[in-house]
Amino acid sequence: MRTRTLAVLFAITLLVDLSGLAATLQSARVKDLTTIEGIRENSLIGYGLVVGLSRTGDSQQTIFSTQTLANMLQRMGVQVPGATLRVNNVAAVFVTANLPPFARPGMQVDATASSAGDAKSIEGGFLLLTRLYAANGEVYATAQGPVTVGGYSAGTQGNSRTVNHPTTGRIPSGAIVEKPAPLNLDSLKTLSFLLREPDFATARDLAAAINNEFKIDIARVLDSRRIEVAVPQNAEAVPSMLARIEELLVPVHPSARVVVNERTGTIVIGRDVKVGQVSILHGNLVIDIATTYQVSQPAPFSKTGQTVVVPQTKVSSAETPARRIELGEGATVEDLVRGLQSIGATARDVVSILQAIQKAGALQAELDVI
Repeated sequence: MRTRTLAVLFAITLLVDLSGLAATLQSARVKDLTTIEGIRENSLIGYGLVVGLSRTGDSQQTIFSTQTLANMLQRMGVQVPGATLRVNNVAAVFVTANLPPFARPGMQVDATASSAGDAKSIEGGFLLLTRLYAANGEVYATAQGPVTVGGYSAGTQGNSRTVNHPTTGRIPSGAIVEKPAPLNLDSLKTLSFLLREPDFATARDLAAAINNEFKIDIARVLDSRRIEVAVPQNAEAVPSMLARIEELLVPVHPSARVVVNERTGTIVIGRDVKVGQVSILHGNLVIDIATTYQVSQPAPFSKTGQTVVVPQTKVSSAETPARRIELGEGATVEDLVRGLQSIGATARDVVSILQAIQKAGALQAELDVI
């Protein structure tokens, strides 16, 4: 009897510990963690002309824009040699758009126009009818409409001002789908969920959540990124099944990672990053080299002397005493940041210190330098 009581107490204690661990884990919906294989956007691209510019279009050096204009006029019955055209209110552009999944004819999507020549700006321009092709070479949409630019360019040559990128603009709802991208969900026998961040623990928990929701083992883990779900026979419609799965909450097991941008000095440190026992000495060495130029004049009434410029170089150096911090085993991110702030380390200093800590084997995380 006493043995059974101890076993029950141990089971209760273990359950409390596991529930406390689950409470510390972050949970997210399946739709926020995964994508569904085969359900995706398709890229479209086309070549066209933007007209109606205020003398900011392509120059005469960009010959393909005038050739395109001449060909377009020829199709409309106007015979104009391309070599004789002299216009600067036209710009050749590449037009891109994304065809969303389950797109149907008549659906409108946004398009982007980017200058392909030497136009200064396409602000205020109008995109003429442009066919948009997919990777298989077929036309899936057409684009036309006014171009909206989030910048401007004013002035000429040395006296000019440019804000943002006036050679790229958007045509809101400017592309119309002409051909659907068919995908019949009812014909699918299996569904594959792909994790955006591969992780075996998250994949295991996701498969367990799906099996628990449907009370049948239909989900299995194939690898750290892919979970395959079999569609049961005589089950509900696949869209309803996907809606149920996407709303499930799954514990997330993020990897310990430190992201460093050396160009801007930006550092993002994850919550689970741990630092081993390490001692850090940090000091700054500053070397300043200054060169001044002096004019050396010859003596008065000198016949052989010359006036020359003599550079005077002065080198000075200053080194601050090394400052030291010491971190114990299992130190957290807060301990590390507090210690680095106490010695006056800047963001760029922290980048070098983190790289050195990783080389020493004391940084228990992945260091991602971008």
